[in-house]
Amino acid sequence: MTGETNSGTLIRTDQEASTRWIAEILGTGPVRSMGLAPIGTGQMSLTYRVSVDYGDREQAGPATVVMKLAADDETSRSTGIALGIYEAEVRFYQELAPRIGGPLATCYLARFDETEGWFTLVLEDVAPAAQGDQIAGCTVEQARLAVSELARLHAPVFGDPALEESEWLNRPSPVNQALVTQLVDGFFDRYDRRISGEHKAVCRRLVESLDGWMADRPSPLGLVHGDFRLDNLLFGEPESARPLTAVDWQTVAWGDAMTDVSYFLGGGLSTDDRRAQERQLLGEYHSALAAQGVRDFSWDQCWEGYRRQSFGGVLMAIVASMLVRRTERGDDMFMTTLARHAQHVLDLDALELLPAPGSGRPAPLRPEPRDEGRHEPGPEQLWNESWYFDAVAPDGSLGAYIRVGLYPNLDRCWYTAFVCGPGRPTVAVVDFAAPLPEHMGLHTETAELRADHICPVAFELFRTTLDATGDQHVDPAALLRGEAGAPVPVGLDLTWETDGEPYAYRLATRYEIPCRVSGSITVGRETITLSDAPGQRDHSWGLRDWWAMDWVWMAGHLTDGTHLHAVHLRLPDDQTLGVGYTQSSAAGLSELDTVQASEDVRADGLIESARISFSPPEMEVVVEPLAFGPLRLESDDGRVALFPRAMCRIECSDGRHGLAWLEWNRNQS
Repeated sequence: MTGETNSGTLIRTDQEASTRWIAEILGTGPVRSMGLAPIGTGQMSLTYRVSVDYGDREQAGPATVVMKLAADDETSRSTGIALGIYEAEVRFYQELAPRIGGPLATCYLARFDETEGWFTLVLEDVAPAAQGDQIAGCTVEQARLAVSELARLHAPVFGDPALEESEWLNRPSPVNQALVTQLVDGFFDRYDRRISGEHKAVCRRLVESLDGWMADRPSPLGLVHGDFRLDNLLFGEPESARPLTAVDWQTVAWGDAMTDVSYFLGGGLSTDDRRAQERQLLGEYHSALAAQGVRDFSWDQCWEGYRRQSFGGVLMAIVASMLVRRTERGDDMFMTTLARHAQHVLDLDALELLPAPGSGRPAPLRPEPRDEGRHEPGPEQLWNESWYFDAVAPDGSLGAYIRVGLYPNLDRCWYTAFVCGPGRPTVAVVDFAAPLPEHMGLHTETAELRADHICPVAFELFRTTLDATGDQHVDPAALLRGEAGAPVPVGLDLTWETDGEPYAYRLATRYEIPCRVSGSITVGRETITLSDAPGQRDHSWGLRDWWAMDWVWMAGHLTDGTHLHAVHLRLPDDQTLGVGYTQSSAAGLSELDTVQASEDVRADGLIESARISFSPPEMEVVVEPLAFGPLRLESDDGRVALFPRAMCRIECSDGRHGLAWLEWNRNQS
């Protein structure tokens, strides 16, 4: 049961909560005082128990409620926004909870700011209900209650065709086979002694067929909580009006109707209890659906879907354990549930239901034409929108790159442009405090530079011009030390013409486009003409904290016309991820499953040599830097990152060779 969810004002932080605000939400009249106490340990959101004092009017309203807000950590909040989980939970309470009813807390306020991503939920406090414990597991009676109440959640919208078309319930998943392939080896390395050989085999077999398994969406579809486990269930008194309350709806989605029940029974019961009771418990769930009006859903469909979805807990254990902050309890929970879920798969002979390895691979994503322009900024201080342009002369004698980076919440633009080449000084145009371009354009102008960036045809052409005074450096490493160079006039007039398929990332709002570049570059009195030079451009928007992680990026072009693009992200706790593609006119675009990079760093901070390996196909690329366009990046709070970008010669293990731009982001703190 829910209350009016749209009256009241959204707040961003607990400091904005007031007695007048809580009185307006609860509709109780004046509140004398209120207190806030943090509860829970969620990383993506902040949760508080709010105590309310009505003075002499003791029965005016609830004594306590629960308030849930967006994370105050910018990285966590940006992730919550990007994944759509804040919007999903709010819209669940606004749109679906009133229709479903059942084991849900009363919702007093559910508000989401679509522009900046903040949200506010105020929910009934169901204390003294006891939270379940995923590690300890539950009794058979608790499991019986959970599946019965789960049926109450599922039945009202079971197979609803309108919800199948709902955009917010059917967001593309950022999890795919390429991502999990990169996570699983680190997962085994971390937990090697705690995972049996047969359970490792289940994990590997799932990962081999993950794209096909995820693409399989047989009817009927239904509401999926997404994390229906004991830690998200609150058990009250058996005789109470609501003996169970399901919380944390941030992962709600539309999918295989058997996802939640298989996930719960596979991970919540001990293996012995599950083996002895699962057919009866699943039968009670199936009967409860039928009693609440679900038709044309046979027991055979229910059992087959239950078996097929037994892999959900295995996948969750791999992905969640490697992408959230590591804790001792978290390790214990992931290992306990992995053992239960993997054994669940084996007991059900579910491996035979997996599609053939490599099947169901999704087509590469392509950006939308509107994404070539500027986007509404998010709320994070370091939210930025960035356009990069790279080019290398076909003979490797000259390289250039440009970046225009907008930081609307810092009220500034980072403008950088470099010209370099073997045997010639590096010329840099760098301004980290240029004014933001007006309106929705990309014109950048200061006393020292005037630059334009114009896209006349989306995904086909982009023209950049620059007239500026730059700094000339005989030693490019001087830029990493923050030293000034000799002034020199610089002019660019270059056009990037698309030479391949635009490629959109799955894990970030970003795309890359291989290009051929033509035009002129002027340094001092020298003018160089580029004609049909290999290059690449990209566009990204979202939180970018240069000082939070390291990475290696490459845009390479082989003499046979093949384009190579690879990114190797170096995350905290020694985790790495890679994305990218190979593409050519003959073979088309193929996404990479794995990327690994290593480099030899000189004493001055520049790169001596590097290696990048990727698959498919299995390939190693040897990198020889030819010239540098490096940057020293200092945050407002004093953190430093060195950014030794370089134009390079590359040679592949199959004998092919070409030219590339590479960048390394290397934090110094």
